[in-house]
Amino acid sequence: MAVNIPGLISVIVFYILILVIGIIAARKSRNSSAENSFVANRSIGLWLSFFTITATNIGGGYINGTAEAMAFSGLIWTNAPILYCFSIVIAGVFYAPKMKRGGYITMFDPIQAKLGDRAGSLLFFPHLMGDVFWTAAILSALGSTMSLILDLDPILSIIVSTCVAVFYTFIGGLYSVAYTDVIQLICLCVGLIVACPFAFFHPSVDLSRIKDTWLGELPTNMIGLYADLCCQLVFGGMSWQVFSSTVSGTFRPRTPTSIAFILFSPDWNATSYTGDIPIPTEYHSFILPMVLNYLCPLPVAVLGLGVVAAAVMSSADSSVLSSGTLFAKNIYKDVLRPQASDREVMWVLRGGIVVTGTLSCVIAILVKSVYGLFYMCTDLMYVILFPQLTCVLWIGFTNTYGALTGYALSLFLRVAAGDTLLGIPALIQFPFYTEAYGQLFPFKTLTMIVNFVAIVSVSAFTRLVFRRGWLSTRCDVFNVMKREEDAKRAEERGESLMMKEREGSNRDPGYEQNEKMKLMDSHFQ
Repeated sequence: MAVNIPGLISVIVFYILILVIGIIAARKSRNSSAENSFVANRSIGLWLSFFTITATNIGGGYINGTAEAMAFSGLIWTNAPILYCFSIVIAGVFYAPKMKRGGYITMFDPIQAKLGDRAGSLLFFPHLMGDVFWTAAILSALGSTMSLILDLDPILSIIVSTCVAVFYTFIGGLYSVAYTDVIQLICLCVGLIVACPFAFFHPSVDLSRIKDTWLGELPTNMIGLYADLCCQLVFGGMSWQVFSSTVSGTFRPRTPTSIAFILFSPDWNATSYTGDIPIPTEYHSFILPMVLNYLCPLPVAVLGLGVVAAAVMSSADSSVLSSGTLFAKNIYKDVLRPQASDREVMWVLRGGIVVTGTLSCVIAILVKSVYGLFYMCTDLMYVILFPQLTCVLWIGFTNTYGALTGYALSLFLRVAAGDTLLGIPALIQFPFYTEAYGQLFPFKTLTMIVNFVAIVSVSAFTRLVFRRGWLSTRCDVFNVMKREEDAKRAEERGESLMMKEREGSNRDPGYEQNEKMKLMDSHFQ
């Protein structure tokens, strides 16, 4: 088939526009330190933060994945977009303010302050897998769209798109991500709004054809699996570095869902589509591109392609930057080379961006289901990272022994349960296991609870053992008692400062701020 030249030119123009904006934004971070580059000098305003968080959440997985799930499984199984939004609200109300009051740069700062740098850095790997699967989902969505509308090789499309997103994130960090997200979100809104009426009023569309199937079905034997997935999406979505500092609202999934309604309502024989009916399983991720290609005029289809490209760029850049930041700050700088210079840390950050983008690109090529990847990105975040972060922030006696025990148990149970999408066999078959669907028991929630219980119980037990003198503090290889004493002294200093403030002592205007900074420094040492 011949390549769609007008569509290809429009995509090239869009990519050049994004690159130019990213390069211009990168100039703002040219003289910044590594720490300021991680958070853009904390100069990202409210509206720019809104655009960035919203554009990150509404990626290719959100749009294509919503259409895929709605068309083939019904509304009841299209829960990821809604529950991810709900997750962000919870993170914004409960988690983000606590992180912000602590003055943390990344979400792993409080974890490492509580558990120690080396032990806390182990939690980086579940987050890395989450970022990789998230980015892979959106890159896969773009590949399927370009291959159908432009007649391009999907693998080539995925590789080129990865290179563009990685390049401007590589040179500009959070500045480039934030400013390009504004353009990408505008393109996203305009494209979907324009495409919907053309698809909806196409002569072949008859919504009465789906009046009995659009809700979908929830068999009794899948209730446990369904509840497990819902909990995973809500609580696993809260532990993202990209949402840890600034959290805003997101779009409702109304437009992708509307497009999905349109998918099974047309008579495909009345369109230019010549493939098999019903749609083969291997083409389920092509749902949105099919609507754009066969139900919309070519200019509108090309504009819709720009929508998917914008969604992919806006999410891919944030994800690769997230993992790169965590590796550079919390592993390389805090653990491997505390004496590293700003220039060295910046190059490590860029290397992390390239590695994350490459891994995501490979998985996007190998795994075909966009919605499956959309689900998987919060898998390890839910069973491992969510309990760890929650205990560190809210349970004061959490220590390294409990955290490592919970980490090991939850990782073992999750791997032993296997995964049908990745083709990993199940070593442990929980109740209701089937060869066709895999684990139907809510084993992820069980694993998360085991993690919680292990953290709390082992932390409480080891604390009791050392405090009662049943075991000498010489055996405290992780120095949890010393860290606890340091935290206690810091708290006492904080209470002393509050007493002085109540007494109304006349201080210079910067005194209280200086004391608070000293308190924070002593907590991290």
